[in-house]
Amino acid sequence: QVQLVESGGGLVQPGGSLRLSCAASGSIFSINAMGWHRQAPGKQRELVAHITSGGSTNYADSVKGRFTVSRDNANNTVYLQMNGLKPEDTAVYYCNANGCSRWFRDFNSWGQGTQVTVSS
Repeated sequence: QVQLVESGGGLVQPGGSLRLSCAASGSIFSINAMGWHRQAPGKQRELVAHITSGGSTNYADSVKGRFTVSRDNANNTVYLQMNGLKPEDTAVYYCNANGCSRWFRDFNSWGQGTQVTVSS
């Protein structure tokens, strides 16, 4: 019903930058919040950044000051600007969105993930 598609992942050197995008589509009435989670092999999935439709944000301590989450409400798109990337940032990044469908049913959708690899 509501689909999320991520893009922008890839291989970068330490200190480099990437910009991830996630576009939501489908029977959307409103989106309450969108965010990014990541999971590395052998580690738990963790929240990276989160933003509400009103613009409130929060970040994991490990990325605060380096990553910036933003959104384009008109296009139901969320972005994650990642600067000063470290090898520890290597993970699959997943987009998440929750809200209300056009049929006034709550949704909580996940994208398929995009790989970010930080290595020399």
